[in-house]
Amino acid sequence: MPRLRLRLMAALLGTLTPVMVGCGADDDGSDQGRRPSGAHVTINVPADAPTISAAVSLARPGDLVLVAPGKYHESVKISTARITLRGASRDKVVIDGRLRQPNGVVVTAPGVAVENLTVENNTQNGVLVTGSAKAAAGMPGQSGGYDTGDEPVTFLKSFLVSHVTATRNGLYGIYAFSAQNGVIEHSYTSGSADSGIYAGQCKPCRIVVRDNIAELNAVGYEGTNASGDMYVVGNRLVGNRVGLTTNSDHQEKLLPQQDAVIAGNLIAANQQAATPEQADGGWGIGIGVDGGTDNQFIRNRVAGNSNAGLVITATADIKPDGNRILDNTFAANSVDVGWTFPTATKGRGNCLRGNELRTTVPARLATTASCPRPARSPSPSGTWAKPTAPGGIPFTDVAAPKRQPQFPNARTAGATAVPAVPALPDTAGVRLPPTSLLAEAARVRTS
Repeated sequence: MPRLRLRLMAALLGTLTPVMVGCGADDDGSDQGRRPSGAHVTINVPADAPTISAAVSLARPGDLVLVAPGKYHESVKISTARITLRGASRDKVVIDGRLRQPNGVVVTAPGVAVENLTVENNTQNGVLVTGSAKAAAGMPGQSGGYDTGDEPVTFLKSFLVSHVTATRNGLYGIYAFSAQNGVIEHSYTSGSADSGIYAGQCKPCRIVVRDNIAELNAVGYEGTNASGDMYVVGNRLVGNRVGLTTNSDHQEKLLPQQDAVIAGNLIAANQQAATPEQADGGWGIGIGVDGGTDNQFIRNRVAGNSNAGLVITATADIKPDGNRILDNTFAANSVDVGWTFPTATKGRGNCLRGNELRTTVPARLATTASCPRPARSPSPSGTWAKPTAPGGIPFTDVAAPKRQPQFPNARTAGATAVPAVPALPDTAGVRLPPTSLLAEAARVRTS
């Protein structure tokens, strides 16, 4: 063990009061003789360790790394299981990449919680949670791609990202790739040049994305090849270029995307010009389904999107089949629901039921494609006039976020126990967002 680490550990054990949680040794037994058996400690930054990375290197499973307000110019890599990394103040603990590093926080171990801090100015991602060694090394994402070549799919199992602000990052704000059994909640993302929140290459995902705000991104939420118990519930996706997409993409493994639940979200005014421009030029769309299959869209409020509220289309060779649009409210979109397919790739079995809507392309979809629909029944296709997307702005120029809610009792709460598998939402209890939320959405100026 390096001398610096020994000195830091000695200082820690001389000044900290351990919290006794059991009578056995720590998971790896590495602290035998240096701390009481089974003890978990709080490592304070900078009081006990000068940097976040130094504190993380000292931490053992069950420990809390608690970070005091300040700007930290480092990329934090967490490879020890069940560590909690938490800021004492969400807006005042800032991990700032200064456009010199790809990632703010990289999590490669299970059971890790990242809470109550801000990550900004990274060339790729604010927070990256992954089981892929290539992704962790910053190899994918150089030009917006995610191809990890012949690397076998390895999942990171169990994670939590909560009360995190991720702003002005070059690709993704919060990025879960090749990860399962996790929760992204109560977080805010803006200024992402690809998407604010991303889940990709997981099957079954068992991931819950809930109660987040994504605005001023190229895309608010994106799920690529994210299949099986993938829940996006109760989020506010307003004032991006595109609100939400769920799609299949050959750049990632585990094709095709299928079986996601998108429920109870406010998805509005997604044609904001003062945002980074995504490579594929998406604009003015609330929800986009591109080659996704067997997804459910339930009780979302989709309003004021200048191209379309919900679009179903196909990739060059992957059909969108069996998507169900149920009990949503569409209002003030140029087209509420539009289906458009390449000639050679027609979707099948897509259907609608119980929605409040005004216009569809093709016309009368609510009647001609009513649920239930036979699985092999061809879905009709049409076209409509689409607005021209304005040029974007550099992600570094996106407006700074307002203060966001704090993690409760951040300084005193103790470490967070991340469950091996999160509790999955019961969609029967997910409500349609109230109309009153549109008043706040209307404050986002659109072009």
